[in-house]
Amino acid sequence: MIVSDAIGSVSTEFLVPADASCIFTLAHGAGAGMNHSFMVALASALADAGIGTLRFNFPFKEHGKARADTPAVAHATIAAAIDHALASYPGLPLFAAGKSFGGRMTSQYLALNSRPEVRGIVFYGFPLHPAGKPSVERATHLRDVRVPMLFLQGTRDELATWDLISSVCASLPLATLVRIEGADHAFKAGKTDVIALLVRATEDWVGKIMS
Repeated sequence: MIVSDAIGSVSTEFLVPADASCIFTLAHGAGAGMNHSFMVALASALADAGIGTLRFNFPFKEHGKARADTPAVAHATIAAAIDHALASYPGLPLFAAGKSFGGRMTSQYLALNSRPEVRGIVFYGFPLHPAGKPSVERATHLRDVRVPMLFLQGTRDELATWDLISSVCASLPLATLVRIEGADHAFKAGKTDVIALLVRATEDWVGKIMS
């Protein structure tokens, strides 16, 4: 997928079942690329639930760099992914989604740009603040998002203390918050099948948005 002449191209992978009800752009976090085990497992489980995905790398991961891209580069990549999904599957309703950094960059982009084709945003762990530094400044732009938002958050998420993410979501009329009991930012919660919980909550929410 070509992002722009200046930025270049990044890897992508569609996973879209024959009976797909919709498609997601699915952006990875700052610590791992599109082929991280969590991203692959989530995409596979979403496909089993009839939700297609387009996974893609941000340029920094594509080129093996540790430092995440600037917002401008990340936003351009998300815009390109939305365009690519729309062109490839024009008949499917489109949602934008992301893990951590990927979700935050997606909402920043949509807060700044009107994309009426996007039906909603799904956050798989919104990174509200750095670990050990509770704050809500990273949520300011969410007030400018004009589509429904689903926040799937672990109760032990070190990048979003529960009281703060609850308060943020309560202040946003378009937000739905789902509590993933015992899960950390990586969605690890002992022996709990967290992927199944995430997909079930996603499927329920998407069904309500499209009904």
